[in-house]
Amino acid sequence: MEPEGREPSVLLVFAHPALERSRANTVLAESGKRAAGVRFHDLYELYPDFVIDVEAEQQRLLAHQVIALQFPFYWYSTPALMKEWLDLVWLHGFAYGKGGDRLKGKQLFVACTTGGPAQAYHQRGYNRFTMEEFLRPLEQTAELCGMTWENPFIVHAARLKDDAHIQGEADRYRQRLEGLAAAARETV
Repeated sequence: MEPEGREPSVLLVFAHPALERSRANTVLAESGKRAAGVRFHDLYELYPDFVIDVEAEQQRLLAHQVIALQFPFYWYSTPALMKEWLDLVWLHGFAYGKGGDRLKGKQLFVACTTGGPAQAYHQRGYNRFTMEEFLRPLEQTAELCGMTWENPFIVHAARLKDDAHIQGEADRYRQRLEGLAAAARETV
């Protein structure tokens, strides 16, 4: 947790439409909530009707140096509400385009889980592309907005991992978030 009076430097935007069915994302999210320097923000909890408060969301983005997106990798993309959030909140004139430099200099970090094993995500795997290729739209979003793209945190075959392995991944995730938060505080 942050010392009194210090704002968290990482906004962890979480989107999972069926969290009750995801052991891995539940453990990862709990780890993110406990990470020092991180403010946890659950889109499906706040906006179950998909009616997003754009102004409040833009203010959240402005208040943090690192924007972290955590989600299960659904149909080679983000869950629907996260995509809606990006479409409605990261607007022309705010995040990009003429006068749209409000996210410039911030960092974008993605953490996601996949159902398939790591070897499925390459040219000869059954998904035919690497995770880096699948995440290019988010990487390009960072580029368009003048943000720094951080190396993603990916947990493959999440549903197949035992509790000890998931906890190990969650510990590694918390350390990564805390590292991003600490680095962001040093640059401000």
